[in-house]
Amino acid sequence: MTEKLQSKRIEGLDFARALAMFGMLIVNFKIIMGAAGRGPDWLIWFTGLFEGRASATFVTLAGIGVALMTRKARNGGDLSSIKENRMKLWRRSTFLFILGLLLYVADWTGDILHYYGVYMLIASFLIVASTKLMIILSSLFLITSQIFQVTMNYLHGWHPEQPFMEYLDFWTIEGFSRNLLFNGYHPVFPWVCFFLLGMILGRLDLSEKAVRNKMLFISIILLITIEVLSKVLMRLSLSVLDLNSAEFLFQTGPIPPNILYMLSNSASAIIVIVASIYIAEKFAGQWLTKSLIQTGQLTLTHYVSHVFIGVGILALFNRLENQTLAFSLVFTLLFFVASILFSVLWSRKFKRGPIEWVMRKITN
Repeated sequence: MTEKLQSKRIEGLDFARALAMFGMLIVNFKIIMGAAGRGPDWLIWFTGLFEGRASATFVTLAGIGVALMTRKARNGGDLSSIKENRMKLWRRSTFLFILGLLLYVADWTGDILHYYGVYMLIASFLIVASTKLMIILSSLFLITSQIFQVTMNYLHGWHPEQPFMEYLDFWTIEGFSRNLLFNGYHPVFPWVCFFLLGMILGRLDLSEKAVRNKMLFISIILLITIEVLSKVLMRLSLSVLDLNSAEFLFQTGPIPPNILYMLSNSASAIIVIVASIYIAEKFAGQWLTKSLIQTGQLTLTHYVSHVFIGVGILALFNRLENQTLAFSLVFTLLFFVASILFSVLWSRKFKRGPIEWVMRKITN
C-alpha cells in the first residue's frame, strides 16, 4: 500500500509540473507576442494569475525533486552516497546553467534555466542540512532581498525605454552578477527560497492525506491573508506614497519579488502541488491524467521546444508584435495540446524526453 501511494504521489508531482508548464507558456507567449493588456478585463485578469506563480511552482517542484532524489543518501547517512549525489547535482546544475545561457544567446532573455542551475548548486550543499537551517537560510535570503530592493536601484541594467525586456549589460561581469542575484527575471535573492521550500516539502510524507490536508489548509489561509494584507497595505500607504511606490513594496506580482510576493506564491505553489496529487490519485488511469503526467515528465524538453519551435512558428507568421490576448491564449492552448500529444507518443518508446535523456547521459 505504501509503494502504491508513493507512486501516486510522484505521478501527482509530474501532473503539477505539466500544469506549471502550461502556466509558464501562457505568460511567456503573452509577453513575446506583445499581447499584455490587449484584451478584455476578464482575460487580462485570468492571464495575470499565472505571472510569477507558474514559475514559482516549477521551481518548488524542482526542490521537491532534489529532496526525493537525495532521500536515500540523506536518511542513510552514507558519506560516499551523499558525495555522489552532490556531484550529480553539480553536473546537472552546470548542464542547466549552460543550456540556459545558450537559450539567452538565441535571444530568449526570459530564460529560467541558468537561474535554476544556480539554485541547484546552492541546494547541493544542503542535502543533509536540517529543516530548521533551511528555514533560517530562506529567511535570510528573503530579508536580504527586500533590503536590496529598498536600498538599490531595481531598474539598474534594464533598458530605460524597454524595462524588463532588454538587459543592457548582461554580458559583463557586473551586469551578469546583478541580473543573476538581484534584478533579473528570477534572481537568486530571493527565488532560491522556492527551491528550498521544495526541499523542505520533499522531506514530508506526502503520501499521507493528513499531511497534505494540513498543508492545503495552511496554504489557503496564508494565501488569502497575504492577498488581503497586500490590498490593505497598498491602500493605506497611498496617503504617504505614490501608487508606483506602494505597488513596489506591497504588491504580490513577480516584479519585484518582495516578501509578500514570496509568501503568496509559496502558498499558491503548495496548493497547486497538493491539488495535483489528489487529482492524480482520484483520476488515476484516465487518459487525460496519464497524458498530463507524461507531459510533466518532459517539461525540460517542452521548455526548450517552446523557445525554438513555439517562438519560431510565431516569427514565421509575423506574430511577435501587437497580438491580442485572445490569440496568445489560443496559440498557447494549441501548443500545449501538441506538447501533450508529443509526450504521449514519445513515452510509448522512450522513458525520458530528448533533452532529459541528454542531461542524464552527460551528468550521470
